[in-house]
Amino acid sequence: MTRQLRILTYNIHKGYCSGNRRFVLEGMRALIAETGADLVFLQEIHGRHSGHARHEGRYSYPEQPHFEYLADQSWPHYAYGRNAIYRKGDHGNAILSKFPFVRWENINVALFPRSSRSILHGVIEIPESGFRLHTLCVHLGLLEQERRGQLETLAERIESHVPHDEPLIIAGDFNDWRRRAGRHLHASLGVDELFLELEGRHARSFPVWQPLLAMDRIYYRGVRPLSCQRLSAGPWRELSDHAALMGEFSLPRKRRGSQ
Repeated sequence: MTRQLRILTYNIHKGYCSGNRRFVLEGMRALIAETGADLVFLQEIHGRHSGHARHEGRYSYPEQPHFEYLADQSWPHYAYGRNAIYRKGDHGNAILSKFPFVRWENINVALFPRSSRSILHGVIEIPESGFRLHTLCVHLGLLEQERRGQLETLAERIESHVPHDEPLIIAGDFNDWRRRAGRHLHASLGVDELFLELEGRHARSFPVWQPLLAMDRIYYRGVRPLSCQRLSAGPWRELSDHAALMGEFSLPRKRRGSQ
């Protein structure tokens, strides 16, 4: 059996629009749900928080963790990894999934005390496929020195924890405006980048009102790319400072002997 898989990656800017003028998490939830994504990779999303029990512009600030609020009724399974902890709460990366997690782990890749970063690695069981899918949601540092070390940790994690015959998707905010991450990941892991493969160049995703920098990426291995789309027009322009990226893949045929 061949199954198609739709994924979305989005830096939600802690639920605020660009410039932090308005809190727009409710609008984000509606648009993300409309994409019909099977898996959603989120960066800069709140877990625990306090001090916001009030209306923020048009929308109210939800009391529950924001990854639970976004998951709502569309994604029954989710994983969250903190990468920034402060007095009033924390934020980090999250993966929302229509399929159950076998396990997940958050890996701290911070190199500097004031620059908290992590990689969220979830293993997902895809029904009727005979495969487990490895999903890694990343948000790398602003400095090139940080990113080099974080990419090395990412490659080491995949080499030690992801069998070569199991599909893999890495998505998130790489902060890689110099476009150096792809060469490192392709050479060390044999992964390809979705937009580069299908359109010949990385998607420009930042800032959303005039995308100039290719900050966000979708890398893959062991799946076949079908389509890609940058979501930056219309109502998406009124939300985060990043554009969302969406992709579709086909999973391998069911392996012989799989249950």
